[in-house]
Amino acid sequence: MYSYEDRKKAVGLYIKYDLCYAETARVLGYPDRKTLMQWYKEYEEAGAMHEQFVKHPKYTLEQMQAAVDYYFEHGRSITRTLRAIGYPSKGTFLKWVDELAPGKRKARIKRSGVVLFSQEQKIEAVIELCAREGSAATVAEKLGVSNVSLYKWKRVLLGEEPTKMMNTPTSPELHSQIETLTVKLELLDKQIYRQQMELDILNKAAEIIKKDQGINPRKLTNKEKARLIDVLRTKYSLNGLLLALEMSKSSYFYQKSAQLKPDKHSNLRIELRKIFIENHSCYGYRRLHVEIRKTRNIISEKVIRDIMKEEQLVVKHKEKRKYSSYLGEISPAVCNLLDRNFHADAPNKKWLTDLTEFRIPAGKVYLSPIIDCLDGKLVSWTIGTSPDAELVNTMLDDAISTLAEGEHPIVHSDRGCHYRWPGWIERMDKAGLTRSMSKKGCSPDNSACEGFFGRLKNEMFYCRSWQGVSIEQFVDNLNSYLRWYNEKRIKMSLGAMSPIDYRRSIGLAA
Repeated sequence: MYSYEDRKKAVGLYIKYDLCYAETARVLGYPDRKTLMQWYKEYEEAGAMHEQFVKHPKYTLEQMQAAVDYYFEHGRSITRTLRAIGYPSKGTFLKWVDELAPGKRKARIKRSGVVLFSQEQKIEAVIELCAREGSAATVAEKLGVSNVSLYKWKRVLLGEEPTKMMNTPTSPELHSQIETLTVKLELLDKQIYRQQMELDILNKAAEIIKKDQGINPRKLTNKEKARLIDVLRTKYSLNGLLLALEMSKSSYFYQKSAQLKPDKHSNLRIELRKIFIENHSCYGYRRLHVEIRKTRNIISEKVIRDIMKEEQLVVKHKEKRKYSSYLGEISPAVCNLLDRNFHADAPNKKWLTDLTEFRIPAGKVYLSPIIDCLDGKLVSWTIGTSPDAELVNTMLDDAISTLAEGEHPIVHSDRGCHYRWPGWIERMDKAGLTRSMSKKGCSPDNSACEGFFGRLKNEMFYCRSWQGVSIEQFVDNLNSYLRWYNEKRIKMSLGAMSPIDYRRSIGLAA
């Protein structure tokens, strides 16, 4: 508060320096420009300075009375009153109450001289506050203090604000530094909070949704995002999680409501799993769709794909080293008559053969089949533990026995020794069959037969444990699969029919 002499001196200098505020402030060091203008205006209007400093009230008497009336009508709560009317400061309002209603203000009881909490208790409270998992209100309620007191202890003990030991004035530079450090600390806390949230999202995505650690959470489906939010909502706010996952609140609550609806595909899930297991776990969504359509009227392939993904009905694949039977030039090779044209318009026109190996803990097993190019049917096959001449010759004898009079198919193979031995050549010539061979080391020349071996091993052999299975048991399993392949396994290229069903549909003997 400036005295009458100070105001009079300031206005005098202001007039002396031709109404130059900067010169006046430089000489006196006071007041601010707005205050000096008020003093000069007062001087101009009255012709002199008033002895008593008159401060015009900021609020009218009606505003003061309205605020005080609200205070008494709503439980004499200062906080509620100031929040409702929006003015003035707490100290000013208390003066209004004392002026307009003396002696009626709600009294506050202080326990002067009583230490409620020792320094050790405050330290323990701050440690519990920093290590909490829930809200700060829970810790405050447990200790019987307010949140304000709890955070004040934290700021004082951690040096986040200076302890007021004496009424020592703080320099403007130090005050500015404190404010800057406080802002930086708040930004750092927010950054740590966001980074911890992102880390937890990645961990939960890997744990719950079985996603890779490097997955981008923003590329998850809304259903997956909703699951992550439900798990992390006890630790983070909903708005923060929605922002981190770039998901709208309406989409989240839509997914929540969708989760409460009954699963309309519950019976379909059971049926799909049963069909998948019965067919050696090798049917993809197209074959499963065909099987389901036999018992249901309308169902979408997309629904089948989604259910397979949710139920983890995955056809497993694994590459293995193939068996090679090439032992050099035993006898002259013949030409490749098929030239990679594996299409046939009738049965017993083109046959394919090759040899493949299975390695199980009990030993090695070899398969030698003959495949008809018309529909992929297995004409005959033999299984043994040694890739010898007897294995392939027996298979050829069985295949020849199925031929009708006048049928002399082309038999295509690779350049393996089994197909160049005298016994094989003699049987071919006696039955009037035509030999055809692939180029040396050129598997695409017999790709139709190689493709059959790949399907066979993916569907029946790979990704299964054969530990403890004997050779005889494995041979039984392999024979069972080959019969199923001929009789029941549907092929999309045959109109979703098995080879035998396809032959019956076109009027051929199975």
